[in-house]
Amino acid sequence: MDTIGDLVARERRSDDPALVAPRENRSYDYRRFCTTAWKTGNFWRRRGVHDDSTVAVADDPEPEAVFSFLGAALLGARTRFGPSRDRDAGDPAIDARVVVAPCDEIERYEVSPGTQRVAYGGPPDDPAVAHFERDVWSENPAFPETPVDPEAVALVARDERDRGADGELADREFSHADLLAGAREAADGWGLEPDDEVAVRAPLADPGTVVAGVLAPLLAGATILFPDGDAVGDFAVAEGDAPESAVVRPVDALA
Repeated sequence: MDTIGDLVARERRSDDPALVAPRENRSYDYRRFCTTAWKTGNFWRRRGVHDDSTVAVADDPEPEAVFSFLGAALLGARTRFGPSRDRDAGDPAIDARVVVAPCDEIERYEVSPGTQRVAYGGPPDDPAVAHFERDVWSENPAFPETPVDPEAVALVARDERDRGADGELADREFSHADLLAGAREAADGWGLEPDDEVAVRAPLADPGTVVAGVLAPLLAGATILFPDGDAVGDFAVAEGDAPESAVVRPVDALA
């Protein structure tokens, strides 16, 4: 596999579980998971997302966050999880083609001119805000072949180790190849099998969480688990203690 889109290729469709979110009693097998990723890519294309575009996504452990990331990757676009959002706090405007967030938060995001808002978790009050569930569901369930360079940037994150002269955190960019290499290392280190579940207990804004909690299970044909208070997986990506038998910290998942 050379690009993130290969993780949702047609031949990967099956009845095996790909993502489970017990908090809302939602689950996706690999058949529905791949199709929803393709539909999201088609939806992003219609919203003007293309290679080198940015899709900004709320740091929210929900399926829509994963599909937003995968849809962007299918187009060669980049994702940024967890952008500053509160216009009342004076946060700077988000420079992205699309911003994706829960419907009860989307209006608080300060965005640049031309940025489109997309809400999930219910229909938005503002008709100018797109409704993720409705609009993605209505998309074509097939994705046209779209070549993507493995060296294209797929994820952008603030680098806690690098501050500029003004004290601001610098951005760090991760290509498809970077992320898949980290995912292979995580999957091999755990010995992930298709019937394993990997619990995501760390912020998606940390690229190590995306690598170990999202891409590694997909690479192995295992299951992404967004746990509620009681659900426990076989492995976990977490910043501290977790109930799973094996835990990796995000910082250790992607050097």
